[in-house]
Amino acid sequence: MGMKSYQDYRVINLWEIEASLVFAENLSSLLPFVPILKGGGEETIVREAVIKLRENEQLRDLEPLLSFFASFVLEIPIVQQIMRWDMTVLRESPWYNEILKQGLQQGEQQGEANLIIRQLSKRFGNLDPAIASQIRQLSISQLETLGESIFDFSAMADLETWLQQNID
Repeated sequence: MGMKSYQDYRVINLWEIEASLVFAENLSSLLPFVPILKGGGEETIVREAVIKLRENEQLRDLEPLLSFFASFVLEIPIVQQIMRWDMTVLRESPWYNEILKQGLQQGEQQGEANLIIRQLSKRFGNLDPAIASQIRQLSISQLETLGESIFDFSAMADLETWLQQNID
């Protein structure tokens, strides 16, 4: 058919948009993002966004999203007071669950790394900070393998060789 289609777009960084513009231009679809807009982190601005959001029947379901972003710039008790909001709403959010999952994985990785560093320090004395840093960069599965390999190390050189062979 010989037809061509072109899509022209422009990336807009939300943090560069003035929050006052959302209210002045009645940009109701941006109301949930007000807290992360330029100048939107003020309690009075967030309160205004909540009022406007609740006035719009189609946007009321986006209040959890507004509260999520508000929690980045305001203290949680203030967010709860403004929105009559409890953690149940946030816990049901896919964003919260993803952040929680990533946080748990990061905590597990850091805990494993710290345990292995303590074990190696007890066995070989204080570790060189560069080696400790390399260990902290390992994935959970690499840390588990290193933890099992510690029993085979007779000298610090064995650890250094293991790190050279197992770091991607």
